[in-house]
Order: sequence, then structure tokens, then C-alpha cells
Amino acid sequence: MTAPALRAIEWDGTSWDDPSDDQLHDLLADMSLTWRLVVVERLDLEPAGQHYMQGYLNDDLSCQVEYRDGGPDRHFYAHAPRTHEVFAMDPVAEVLQDWARGRPGWRQALAWSPLPHGEPVR
Repeated sequence: MTAPALRAIEWDGTSWDDPSDDQLHDLLADMSLTWRLVVVERLDLEPAGQHYMQGYLNDDLSCQVEYRDGGPDRHFYAHAPRTHEVFAMDPVAEVLQDWARGRPGWRQALAWSPLPHGEPVR
């Protein structure tokens, strides 16, 4: 058996190894004002713990998306505004899925900015 390449972690600490694209979508779609956060870690990249993407549901139901690509100077965020569509998390899920699978285009899908050092931008 091979070691997992990805791990998704929900707000309550529940984790999923090598989640499918459908699972990643569902984890984001299931976020609520009680369960606001989903983190997906790349376990196959070094340095360990420094490659991840996360979605955080804001009070206004918009989403703060962050990714880290190797260290504090490679930490970025983007804001995904709330939509009134049934599948409001689809754009965020697509970015997360593409990042997790190493597919092209995810960096252009949102307007990323460097995350200021210190507290997360919300």
C-alpha cells in the first residue's frame, strides 16, 4: 500500500486520505457557519506541512481561499464572493480540485494576493 498524497481535514478534525474530486467538492459544499473550514494538504511535497489549500466560509457566506506553496513567503489568499446559485462552491471546488491534482489553470481562476505575515485575512 502506498502512502497518501493528499489529506483533507474538516473543521472538527475528521480527515480523508486521497479524497476524490467529488469528495473535495462535497466537503466544501457541506461547510456551514458552524463547520467553516476545509484544509487539503499535499503530503507528497517537501517541506512537510508547507503545501496546502484551504477554504474558510465567512459570515456573509463568501469564501476565503488560501494556498501555501512551501513557506511563509509563498502563502496566498483570494476571496470568492457569495453567489446565489444552488452550487455556490463550484468555483472554489474546481480550483481546489485542480490544485490537488496538479492540473493547469487554478492559479488564474482566482485573484491571488500574498498573505500578510501574521493573522489570516478574513
